[in-house]
Amino acid sequence: MRYIFNFPDIGEGLEEGTILEWYVKKGQQVKTGDNLVQMETDKVVADIPSPRDGTIVALFGEVGEIAIVGEPLVEIEIEGVHGEEAQEEAKKEFAPQPDESEDLDDEEAAGVVGTMETAGKSAVLAASDEGSDKEDVKEDKPMRKALATPVARAMAKDMDIDINEVKGTGPSGRVTKADVENFKPAKKGTSKKQDIVKGDDVTYEPLTQIRKAISKNMINSKHSAAHMTVFEEVEISELINVRARYKDAFSKKDAKLTYLPFIVKAAVHALKHYRQVNSQMDLENDRMIFNNRYNIGIAVDTAEGLVVPVIKDADQLSIMEIAKQISELADKANARKLSMDDMKGGTFTITNYGSIGGLFATPVINYPQAGILGVGRIIKKPVVKNDEVVPGSVLSLSLSVDHRIVDGGEASRFINKVMEYLADPIALLME
Repeated sequence: MRYIFNFPDIGEGLEEGTILEWYVKKGQQVKTGDNLVQMETDKVVADIPSPRDGTIVALFGEVGEIAIVGEPLVEIEIEGVHGEEAQEEAKKEFAPQPDESEDLDDEEAAGVVGTMETAGKSAVLAASDEGSDKEDVKEDKPMRKALATPVARAMAKDMDIDINEVKGTGPSGRVTKADVENFKPAKKGTSKKQDIVKGDDVTYEPLTQIRKAISKNMINSKHSAAHMTVFEEVEISELINVRARYKDAFSKKDAKLTYLPFIVKAAVHALKHYRQVNSQMDLENDRMIFNNRYNIGIAVDTAEGLVVPVIKDADQLSIMEIAKQISELADKANARKLSMDDMKGGTFTITNYGSIGGLFATPVINYPQAGILGVGRIIKKPVVKNDEVVPGSVLSLSLSVDHRIVDGGEASRFINKVMEYLADPIALLME
């Protein structure tokens, strides 16, 4: 029996992915769970496992090409299922939908009898179909759902036209004789795979899935939320001393102690005081959603673009545990090994642009969250303590909130509470 495994939706709202690496080749035997291909989606790089035992018959798509969710990824020959048994299994999985039982003219009616093209789910084809017109689909090219009449199919074959590229105008999208006659093939060289093209003045490079996702999410955030940003500075000499005191002890336990774990902890405690900042608006149901968990997204700068893995239940973690999770997530992000679970469930986000450079910014909210805290660079500057001007270490902060949810006063009180904890880390640890 032939089994066509379609690219599954491995994320929320996933529509497509880029093929990064094939782990299998034609003729190779695979077991259920063996990795078939590495795909880059708009959220993560993920390995797609085989759903069945069998032998690889065909791969649909080359490295660098775009795979569409619901379209064929691989075709597998499954042993032990033959003839009528295979046909019956195929019929059960791909019984026609009610809207496909329309009245057809003679040409179209003939085309439906005994014909089953690729379906919306993972398709099953009987081994007895080998050598039929279904084999005409090119192995290295993604297939699309296509129905065609015998006349149109024969004409397409004579004209060396891939029937799957022809847009059908017949009932249920079936390809007719007229469709084949009017078909104009795409210019040679066009493909879903885009190469780097260098000109005299510019260089063209295809958008990565991550860059597409960043673009879409930023625009969605700006269009969906009313952004407001509050800027502040906090003197953190005490925090610097605490970090210096415990940095070596943390290092011996394989934990890198930076300032970020303290900032995460300060944000969590402040969120407990000001729950509006840890909420989101549900306009469809005319209600607010207040999060009872404190899942903090940490923006990580990678060579491929910005990703935001999530530290789950940060309120229940120690500074050391947070430090370890930050390091682990950053390593996974740079190695492109983040899972979907690593990226889900964030309720508030922190972006530490100061580790690279910059004092203040206007961070874009990770919609539908209500706020994001931007952390700037620490600089030495004069500060006033006990009515005296003394040297100080000042950390700049930027808090962007959705002004529909968080009022200006609430935003100011929240960032003041964060500053309070950072200025007095003992209070942070004693909370």
